[in-house]
This record gives sequence, C-alpha cells and structure tokens, in this order.
Amino acid sequence: MSHLEDIPTLSQGYESRDLNPASSTRYPPNRALLGQISLYKGNITKLAIDAVVNAANEGLKGGGGVDGAIHQAAGWGALQAECAKVGHHCDRGDSKITSGCKLPARYIIHTVGPIYDEATNNENAELLSSCYKTSLELAVKHDLKHIAFPCISTGIYGYPPRAAAHVALDTVRQFCDSEEGAKLERVIFVVFDPIGRTRDESDEGIYKTLIPEYFPPEAPEGTTPQE
Repeated sequence: MSHLEDIPTLSQGYESRDLNPASSTRYPPNRALLGQISLYKGNITKLAIDAVVNAANEGLKGGGGVDGAIHQAAGWGALQAECAKVGHHCDRGDSKITSGCKLPARYIIHTVGPIYDEATNNENAELLSSCYKTSLELAVKHDLKHIAFPCISTGIYGYPPRAAAHVALDTVRQFCDSEEGAKLERVIFVVFDPIGRTRDESDEGIYKTLIPEYFPPEAPEGTTPQE
C-alpha cells in the first residue's frame, strides 16, 4: 500500500533530477502546481488516497486491464453493487463515482474513454479530455483532495500513448490553473508499463519527457524562463 507521503511531487522530481527541464514549454512555470502534481509508477489499486480513476466500459461491468484489476481488488460483487446504484451505464467521455469498496482508496471514479479511430482524431481527443475533466470535476464536487489517473484508452481501446499523454497533461494543467482546480491537493499520473515497449516509449518514459512541457520548473535565479 502506498500513501500520499510516499509519492514524490514534481518539485521533488526536479530536485532529484528524475525529471529534467524541457527545451521548450507549453505553459509558464507555476510553483504551486509542482507540489500538486505527481508521477507514480506502480499499482493504482494500492494507493491509499481519496480517489482512483478506473478506465471503465460503458456498462460499468468490469473488464480487462486496469478495469479488471480495480474490480478484483475492490471485490467484484461489492463493486458491481455500487455500479448498479449509478445505473450500470456511463457515456464515453463522462464519469461516475462509487465507493472504493475494498480498495485503500475511499472512492473510485469510473470514466469511459474513446475507442481510437484515426479518422475521427479530433473527436477522440475531445472525448479523452472530457474523461479527465469530468473526473476532476467529480472529485472537487465531492470535496476530495487527491485523485490518481491511469493511462486512459491506451490499452485495448488503441489510443496512441504519446498522443493520449498530451491530452491528459494539457487537460489537467488547464483544470489545475482554475479556481476549482486549486481545491485539489494532489493529482497523480499512474504508469504501469506493459512488457515490450522501449524505455523511451514506455508510459513512464513518455510522461517524464512530456511533463516538463506542461509543468515546467521555475528558472534558476538570475536566468530568464524559457518561452
């Protein structure tokens, strides 16, 4: 089981040089966000925080990958009873909340990502962004302080991992820059890499490369921040 204090923030990641500044950035530095965001490699079902996000299917019936792991750890029967309370349905791009059942997390936020289709790339990105945004909105609505996301839609739904990471990071950055986003104490990106990808193309490698573009460190004193 991992507690919040076990998970380093981006600020700690930059200090330890586990993260390195990007050559160009998409957003300006924001010191507060460096203590609000984390990258964690491990098992999302072991996180003892307020909420974990489940990459669910529309029927909220459980499945493979993250969905299956969360159902198994939470208890299939107990979690299915919780899903029944919210109608056993969730539209793509939307999110529903249930108790965490047997998980160390208090709540599970179920979100349904898009099935990737190159012909409808813009619609895919909008739906994926909505998964992150509606999950964050639910967390704030229920006065939750911590939320952890897996990589949504990058498994059997076929969303290219690097493109999906751009959407995830951009959506979370925009939300955390808002008044509502400031109510969250920690947003955690959880990576759990499948066998077969190179280090650079692993989920961890992709996020370590892209995080500094969206959440850059402050420039050292006496220097000018990168544009």
